[in-house]
Amino acid sequence: MERRVIPVARSVEARLVPTGTPLVVPAGAFVTLTQTLGGACTIVYNGNMARIEPEDVDALGLEPEILDLPPPGDGAVSSAQVWQALRTVHDPEIPVNIVDLGLIYDCTVDDNTVGIDMTLTSPGCGMGPVLVADVERRVGKVPFVHAVNVNLVFDPPWGREMMSDEAQLELGLF
Repeated sequence: MERRVIPVARSVEARLVPTGTPLVVPAGAFVTLTQTLGGACTIVYNGNMARIEPEDVDALGLEPEILDLPPPGDGAVSSAQVWQALRTVHDPEIPVNIVDLGLIYDCTVDDNTVGIDMTLTSPGCGMGPVLVADVERRVGKVPFVHAVNVNLVFDPPWGREMMSDEAQLELGLF
């Protein structure tokens, strides 16, 4: 995506990256849109990177991205749909989904409950709670999912070698 400067149509809450600190971007402010992935947007405002949640992208003149998954005919949670939902969650600083980044260590489906072990690229990442909430929200949209339990772990520590080959190619790391 090409970076572009756009005006903010209404005041909108954002979170500073990488700290996760809340910030209000006022109506009429100009921001630089740097990425729109998984429905969320990353902007630069007053020299700071910030993330805007999918439900607020209309403030930037964008259409919200809807995760539309058809209910399986057997009435059971589809593991494939859970993984599809996980691939719609993106790190706000890196234009790659969290699955290809290697942040998902385990994903289990037990009846209508999904259990996920995930990590972060850095234990001190302030965006951790934001990414966990993204995972809970996105996976919670999978038909027949009643609960999502995310366990944030740091053992083993994340490393670049955990990324998919595609992610490393996309980021120019090969």
